[in-house]
Amino acid sequence: MTNFWETVLNFAQTTTARLSTKLVQDFGQLQPSLKTDGSLITTDDKWADDEIRNAIYDTFPSHDVLSEEGDHIFGGAEWCWVIDPIDGTTNFTRGIPIWGISMGLLYQGEPVFGYVHFPTIGQSFHGYWYGSSSANGSNGAFLNNRPIHTSSDSPSNSHFFNVCARSIAVFQKPLPCKVRMLGVTTYNFLSVAAGAALAGVESTPKVWDLAAVWAIVQAAGGVLVPLQEESVFPLKEGEDYSDRSFPTLVVSRAELLTVFQPLVQFLGEKR
Repeated sequence: MTNFWETVLNFAQTTTARLSTKLVQDFGQLQPSLKTDGSLITTDDKWADDEIRNAIYDTFPSHDVLSEEGDHIFGGAEWCWVIDPIDGTTNFTRGIPIWGISMGLLYQGEPVFGYVHFPTIGQSFHGYWYGSSSANGSNGAFLNNRPIHTSSDSPSNSHFFNVCARSIAVFQKPLPCKVRMLGVTTYNFLSVAAGAALAGVESTPKVWDLAAVWAIVQAAGGVLVPLQEESVFPLKEGEDYSDRSFPTLVVSRAELLTVFQPLVQFLGEKR
């Protein structure tokens, strides 16, 4: 199994590095179009999606793929990659350098490995989290191959709480930290994994926003809490995830749930 995980990590590293050459060249240069859900898409999103999908099928022919720009139905395969070819397309098109390539690997519907590469800022996160699954290995989270862990600090005006554009209603309540809006779901949550922020919330993330960071954040010591009764993972066979959002709170340690969850729980209310 060790060789398998070495193959998985090497595949994620080489694939994202190969795609980054073109993406960095096109960064801030492409005219986006509007998808039906109101989000942006570029020709590079589609190109990168095809490239990653084909690379997975070539290297792991028995693995399935679920992606933002491709298939949205979970087929129930034992191993399934969940990918977002460009997380942060708006930043990518507007010339803001925080955007990344996100790849999560699910075993029996549960995230066990995540890799997110941010080419323009030179940061690559990866992690292994086996939880209660029977996929064997050692848990761990890394930034540029160096171990990372969530912060043990208490909230203060010199610490960060990350929000998304659709969660700014939290500003109506007193907040225990400075607020940051990074514009990229994966980076929002990974900054908690790396100890840079104490918590983060996303109001409308999809499974391809969450799969990779689900493994990395937990491996770093963080806690992810769905703000709706339904859990995100394991994915359900035959389920169409194209328009399913999963409001999610991430905190650096379980003790901070009582601080942050009351501030954001309303984001999980059915609209």
